[in-house]
Amino acid sequence: MKPLDDIDRRILLELQRDGRLSNQDLADRVGLSPSPCLRRVRMLEEAGVITGYRAVVDQDAVGLAITAFARLTLESHGREIVDRVEAEIRKIPEVVEAYLLAGDQDYLLKITVASFASYEQLLRTSLRAIPSLSSIQTTFAFGVTKPISPLPIPATPTTR
Repeated sequence: MKPLDDIDRRILLELQRDGRLSNQDLADRVGLSPSPCLRRVRMLEEAGVITGYRAVVDQDAVGLAITAFARLTLESHGREIVDRVEAEIRKIPEVVEAYLLAGDQDYLLKITVASFASYEQLLRTSLRAIPSLSSIQTTFAFGVTKPISPLPIPATPTTR
């Protein structure tokens, strides 16, 4: 794929703000006519720059009042163990994001549950069942100070 230009960056910014924009509205916002705008969006999708579209759901509105961040440390880091750990993490629906870390801990999990009791149950039945764990440290979030935001797409091309 060719490097992103200013119009591609504007398209990405607008779609991150509102993925439900009609092609006409998107074209108007980025200064293109509809056909070239649609071609660019399809090119960004095919190149894997745009990986999908989804609704952002208010977790409180659906009864998921608790956000926890669990930091996992493994006893062993062999390839088989890491593959099994990651497979187990992906199976837990309450884990909405998971990151492999550098540093003292190995994984950071963002978890959403209905209550502290729900988290305790998840800890007992799912998290502690993850193979080769040496520790789990949990921090609970009281609120969101910055919600999901558009990526700050750099003005200069970067390599992938």
